[in-house]
Amino acid sequence: MSTISKVVLGVSVILTVSTIAGVHLKQNWDQERLHEGVLRDIERLERKSENLRVLEQQRSLTKELKAERDRRESGRQGSDQPQA
Repeated sequence: MSTISKVVLGVSVILTVSTIAGVHLKQNWDQERLHEGVLRDIERLERKSENLRVLEQQRSLTKELKAERDRRESGRQGSDQPQA
């Protein structure tokens, strides 16, 4: 085997091994990114449900405060009227 053919064979082997290793590394990287995306989606859904729960609590508190304010205002109006 001539020197040139050995060099060509060596370069071919190195390029082939490099290509295979690069493809495997890229597959692993893509798989990790996909998994991280799923985790981000789960976290986003949890935050959304928590935000909805907090919003519902705020709505119920607002209703309670408005009802209490209305009771106070109606009680105040009743005491402002002259008694017979």
